[in-house]
Amino acid sequence: MNNYEKAFLVSGRNTLIHKNKKMDLVVVNDDNDPNIVVTRQGVKLFTEAVPTNRAEAKERYMEVVDISSSDVFGEAKTLLFIQAINNKEYKVDYSKTGTDLFIRIHQENYI
Repeated sequence: MNNYEKAFLVSGRNTLIHKNKKMDLVVVNDDNDPNIVVTRQGVKLFTEAVPTNRAEAKERYMEVVDISSSDVFGEAKTLLFIQAINNKEYKVDYSKTGTDLFIRIHQENYI
């Protein structure tokens, strides 16, 4: 029996919901795609080294979310929606990496 409580929920085919304000989510999509971090302030690029295991991530108050793993979505995504704790929904478009359209606010006050 696993008592591990995840800091996120999966909704639909391409939506992550951040649910624990004490833990940041480090979202890993594919080897070629940049990593992003979901904090209580919003979503931004993650330029630090990704924690290698759960213990290291827990020390840094993070949880690594590999989108392509079977317990999340099961495949790499081109388009990802993230509902953050700051009451905004973000649109992450991996086809627009390196532009201002990569991470955008999709919807204000999604609740």
